[in-house]
Amino acid sequence: MKQDLLTSWATRTMHTLTLVEHQPACGIELGPEELAALQRVPDLRIEASRERPGTYDLTPGSTVGAVRAVERAIEIRPKIGIDRVLFLISYALDPARWQNQGFNFGEADSLLEAVIPGFVTQVARTLRRGVLQGYRTEESALLTVRGRIRFEDQIRRRYGLVPPVEVRFDEFTDDIEPNRLIKAAAARLTRLRIRSGAARASLRRFDLALNGVSLVEYSPVQLPELHYTRINEHYRPAVELAKLILRSASFELSHGRVRVSTFLVDMNAVFENFVVVALRESLGVTEREFPQGARSRPLALDIAGKVHLRPDLSWWKDDRCVFVGDVKYKRIQAAGIKHPDLYQLLAYTVATRLPSGLLIYAEGEGEPARHEAVELGKVLEVVALDVSGAPDEILRSVGALTRRVREMRA
Repeated sequence: MKQDLLTSWATRTMHTLTLVEHQPACGIELGPEELAALQRVPDLRIEASRERPGTYDLTPGSTVGAVRAVERAIEIRPKIGIDRVLFLISYALDPARWQNQGFNFGEADSLLEAVIPGFVTQVARTLRRGVLQGYRTEESALLTVRGRIRFEDQIRRRYGLVPPVEVRFDEFTDDIEPNRLIKAAAARLTRLRIRSGAARASLRRFDLALNGVSLVEYSPVQLPELHYTRINEHYRPAVELAKLILRSASFELSHGRVRVSTFLVDMNAVFENFVVVALRESLGVTEREFPQGARSRPLALDIAGKVHLRPDLSWWKDDRCVFVGDVKYKRIQAAGIKHPDLYQLLAYTVATRLPSGLLIYAEGEGEPARHEAVELGKVLEVVALDVSGAPDEILRSVGALTRRVREMRA
């Protein structure tokens, strides 16, 4: 209790600036160290203020969350509300049980504090069935033969002399990628300013439960892709939430003696993940039939197959694409190019040889429209999905989108 009070007091004494995505905050005073640190925060535009010399105008992009630098705490709030962001995240993680994810769906004052209960609930539920074990390939020099001998390494490193013997073998262990991802996410959260003492205690318990698992420092931009089967499917929500945390939390931003901790969530990815999963669920199709980014489905714009395309939405019947679409949370701005989103969708329709394509914007980013390309005859449809309402309202809107997707497929 005493530690919780101290943490709460320390949080209150830190000066907090609240921003809203894509809305500028003008005339903000920043010290040299704060300025240098914040300039390295992604998707945050900082410009010298014209109205108040010596101050700065801060404009966040589509990345929301928290930034802490020196004595400055910046909360970047989503325009649709934290509770709606949590719904989009939780539904994409587990459509069947999104209401039981453990997230704080109340209007929390921090996205980080709202996400942590969900992570704690998911990991506890996952580990309740025991720590998953699997085979991992190891290479080592042993005194006895185990697995397969690596003859080339034996000759190059040992000049053919034995022992030791250079071998490759499969070891049954709990030190596998799913457990490593969960442990890494828990470790990263413990380095943040978490107000909840119960959450901190739970994260320490997870570390003990995964004692035999290596602590890996993952790069936020190079997280491993996992293949889920009936054996590890129950790990999916916890692992995918762990990956979101690893992409969002960072401590690598630094300038001199100033360190910056961030927990930033990309709303472009949140919106896209939700739309893909929600449409897949509403259509009643599998991930292979309706992959995200045309994963494992080769698609190219040119005959030589060198210009690869990865549409957000695609529906496949055997090896033939029967529907294609794209998802945009925010309208793309490209210097010197108007309507780049439509050009992208047009390329998808050409590559898939389909007569039409669907572009889905978040509400407020694009008005419903229907464009027919000259000569090519391709029809490009633009629709908007409102994700600011209650969950049942959002899902009803997805149902209307589903009907249009079925019509376009037919």
